[in-house]
Amino acid sequence: MPTVTAQSRDARHGDRRKGAAGSVAPERDPQASAAIGSVLTAEHLSKQVDSPEGPLTIVHDVSLEILAGESVAVVGPSGAGKSTLLALLAGLELPTDGRVLLEGQDLTALDEDGRARLRARCVGFVFQAFHLIPALTALENVMLPLELAGHAAARASALETLRRVGLADRTGHYPRQLSGGEQQRVALARAFVTKPAVLFADEPTGNLDTTTGARIGQLLFEMNADSRTTLVLVTHDQDLAARCRRVMHMEAGRLL
Repeated sequence: MPTVTAQSRDARHGDRRKGAAGSVAPERDPQASAAIGSVLTAEHLSKQVDSPEGPLTIVHDVSLEILAGESVAVVGPSGAGKSTLLALLAGLELPTDGRVLLEGQDLTALDEDGRARLRARCVGFVFQAFHLIPALTALENVMLPLELAGHAAARASALETLRRVGLADRTGHYPRQLSGGEQQRVALARAFVTKPAVLFADEPTGNLDTTTGARIGQLLFEMNADSRTTLVLVTHDQDLAARCRRVMHMEAGRLL
């Protein structure tokens, strides 16, 4: 999975508008998702990679539709293809077959810069491994995507978001000075500070103990409700998955 440098790269490419075949990733309309109902659609999505034994299909003919403001969990055994599906839905990887529509925009019709620009504008990420930049403080980590996108009030917005996750007194601390739960709260703040249309969370409590994981899960859903963000969650935590409006089960690359 990508590190925060991928997010940085996405934001740096924010001024590049042209996609494949001259396509243009349109400016995000806050009402667009509500107008069309669906914020994320996958049509006959497959992902195949080469292996020593021959072609290996990781995701097989997946079709789904996720509505604006909906919370969806994808569950299943390790190796089922959940994280690969999430990467395809976010445009971090391209499918072998099929297509993904994010806020009505066909990700497969855009080149890498076009997809990066769309992600920077519409998508937030929370990963199992936090992916904070060690040389930056908590405040600087949260400010980073805003600064790269040219937001004038980056510091004020970052401070307010850190306050929302209970870290107002830890803004000057570096990741190594924070506990695992605190680092994941910084990661949540960084994901939500840009007010994304869709938040992708890949095992957000996987590196945390049970008690801390429960607190992070509670915070995730509180912030998601406050922001009215669409949530796509990959998790092995059945209690966390049960809090979503819809649960999808995946096995051997297929949605059951």
